Amino acid sequence: MATTPAKEPDMSHPMRFPNAILSLCAVFVVAAAPVAANATTTKADESARTRAAVIAVDQHWLEAEVGGDTAWLDAMLMSDYRTVGADGKVGDKAAILRSATKNRGSDNMRKEVDAWQKAHPTKQSVVLHGDVAILSFSDPKTGRILSSDTFIYKDGGWHALYSQHAKVE
Repeated sequence: MATTPAKEPDMSHPMRFPNAILSLCAVFVVAAAPVAANATTTKADESARTRAAVIAVDQHWLEAEVGGDTAWLDAMLMSDYRTVGADGKVGDKAAILRSATKNRGSDNMRKEVDAWQKAHPTKQSVVLHGDVAILSFSDPKTGRILSSDTFIYKDGGWHALYSQHAKVE
């Protein structure tokens, strides 16, 4: 993450922006805003093999990271989960769990995420193919893919295996 005053922090993925580790993951937070708005009216069954379930799991992922729910994250992230940040750095499950632990009992991350989502809207799309789902987040103006999360359906639920992120401009 650059420290130049004119550059925004890399907030392209929920927990990755305030720490050095943060450039490891990307846009998942940005796209969650529309889902969060609908979460109170319709709660998708996260165990279903549907696009809505993949989006619901991703939203739950955001909330778990922001709130420090490491037990849920530990169960949802596959043991060999990897993420590649816009800077090319590789992160893993342990890094996400460490980052989420720091958010437990604080609303600072929630405030940062909410502000960033408001300033950087995204569009979500899900491709399902058997037991694999790819959730992508794109810039609604340019259509440019900013982030993709790959999920595997295993043991009755969706589990994150891999995330790849691009620079948010």
